[in-house]
Amino acid sequence: MTAGTAGVLRLDLTAFRSYAHLRLDVALGPLVFTGPNGAGKTNLLEAVSFLSPGRGLRGAKLLSVARAPGTQPWAVAALGTNPDGDIRLGTGLSGDGKDKRLVHVNGLAVKGQGTLSRHLGVVWLTPAMDRIFLDAPSSRRRFLDRLVTAFDPDQTGRIAAYEHALRQRMRLLRDGIDDKAWFSALEDTLARYGVAIAAARADLIRRLNVALHEVRGPFPGAVLALMGEVDRWLADMPAVDVEQKLRIALASSRMAQMPDEGPHRSDLAVTFGCPGHASHGLAAAMCSTGEQKALLISMVLASARLQAAKRGFPPVLLLDEIAAHLDPQRREALFAEILAMGAQAWMTGTDQELFAGLGNTAQYWRVQQNTMVPSPRHEAV
Repeated sequence: MTAGTAGVLRLDLTAFRSYAHLRLDVALGPLVFTGPNGAGKTNLLEAVSFLSPGRGLRGAKLLSVARAPGTQPWAVAALGTNPDGDIRLGTGLSGDGKDKRLVHVNGLAVKGQGTLSRHLGVVWLTPAMDRIFLDAPSSRRRFLDRLVTAFDPDQTGRIAAYEHALRQRMRLLRDGIDDKAWFSALEDTLARYGVAIAAARADLIRRLNVALHEVRGPFPGAVLALMGEVDRWLADMPAVDVEQKLRIALASSRMAQMPDEGPHRSDLAVTFGCPGHASHGLAAAMCSTGEQKALLISMVLASARLQAAKRGFPPVLLLDEIAAHLDPQRREALFAEILAMGAQAWMTGTDQELFAGLGNTAQYWRVQQNTMVPSPRHEAV
């Protein structure tokens, strides 16, 4: 079932990475950008990723994104659309020399980046994420929270409030400030927002497990679990009781100078879930690189289907070098899934022939020295 249409219709870049200026008009549906390494393909996808909260698909410092750092601030503007109508979105670096991001919606400045997720969901996969199951837990938390934010835009504000309180509390501990009232206020904030963060993650994990159990075809199913004290508490007791337990745990750790409990300590465990397959039941970290890539794609597609069902439109998919390491069967399955969802997918690669399975359903561009040259569709058929 295809959900309502959503995506970017026009993208304008100013002083963004390798692009001095760029205006690109696109259609909804699959978009394919091919060209040699260093042509500017990933920079284009990174620009679109800034139409969501955070620091983009590279996790870059905002000051480093400018084409010439220290000169003209970078900006990304877009005409987006969703079932409610068209919307003008804009974001960029503030002009005061600080590592601060500004956001505009329909020409008006808005507070907080979470507003962006209310108009468009954006989810991405990049080659750098191929090691996510081997990297530190923080990488998996960021990946999960991006999926949660696209599904539940309020997650961005919860995480910002939680991390701000956590930094303040750590500063009090570091400076040896014994202000019990201040500590109690911060720990109350950490308990309330921390449990809300963990609950939102758990809700998506439950939904994803159902969706991944139903997966059929070349992409594997998976079983997901959250590993952390707060996650275990939430599985056994009401949220209000978990909040109180977390307050007590934080106060105890403060007095004993022990590590803090909270959602910033959680990890995402992923298990390969294909009965009859040799890797069934194997932790993702123990799977082959091809299996890990397939698991990631399966999780992102399942999340996109859930978002489409809940919000009435699928997220924008940013898939960098997605086809290069997929066998033909999985490439065809990926393209079929994108088309079935009606998702706008921005895909990059060095060889246009890898996208031949999309035929005339996609728009094609050749990226040459940071310029876009339309490619005839018959070249990819």
